[in-house]
Amino acid sequence: MAETGTLYLCATPIGNLGDMTYRAVETLRAADLVAAEDTRHTRTLLAHYDIHVRVMSYHEHNKAEKGTLLIKELKAGKNIVCVSDAGLPGIADPGADLARRAIVEGIAVTPLPGANAALSALICAGLPLEGFTFAGFLPRRAKHRKELLARVRTYPETLVFYEAPHRLRETLALLAAELGAERRACAARELTKKFEEFRRMTLGELELYYKENEPRGEFVIVVAGAEETVPEERGADAPDLHARYAAHLAAGLDKKEAMRRTAKELGIARRDVYKTLLEKKIGTHTTDQIGAVGSFGEKEEDG
Repeated sequence: MAETGTLYLCATPIGNLGDMTYRAVETLRAADLVAAEDTRHTRTLLAHYDIHVRVMSYHEHNKAEKGTLLIKELKAGKNIVCVSDAGLPGIADPGADLARRAIVEGIAVTPLPGANAALSALICAGLPLEGFTFAGFLPRRAKHRKELLARVRTYPETLVFYEAPHRLRETLALLAAELGAERRACAARELTKKFEEFRRMTLGELELYYKENEPRGEFVIVVAGAEETVPEERGADAPDLHARYAAHLAAGLDKKEAMRRTAKELGIARRDVYKTLLEKKIGTHTTDQIGAVGSFGEKEEDG
């Protein structure tokens, strides 16, 4: 059988053309074909690096037809580089569909790592990095937007959203209303460009700021997870909490993970789970069953 080609998923600059890697440039030069979300945008990039290669349009509206053609080329032994307008293909663009089709066909798929807006904003936002949930662009339909935000509202992980400038005000108002105006957040714009900016404040403050100031550039909105800002009154029914915690222990989870899962399911902070469990154990004089270390790795104060 003839050997198939390789599909390369290539990161491209999110603003600064100097952020291409040496390996990406070399691979593009050697490729048989480049599948590009916007051929005009990609040709500007290729010209900057003096790369001369065939370019095919591949985007959300033609991915079914063009995807079939690209798979045929790969099966014929051609090496193809898939690029988006900016960042990693497959993140909020149709590159993921082509990768899935190639994998099903047994075609090699490999990354050419590089710039990514979500991660670039996340590491500079000043918010917890222990875990995060990438939500991308919110759905267009109001019903679906509210469904998504209702699902992620109780997530303890940091949340990451993408937004265009003309929809930023509407999105910030929705995030403040659905997630809580008091949540810490960061609006990052024009990443790696001349007017790069990180505006770090609460969601409510961001909403007010951009009501008075015109949003410019593409935005990444990074929002703190629920456990930092869940109000005290959102406590859970104690019997339900104990039952969930016990069930997680019975399933083999350690105490810290059992508390984390319980908190996530009930939409409360891990510290509140710990305190509720501690109160019960103190009443039965068996505090050692929880342990002396709280869910954040800090010893709880006596009394």
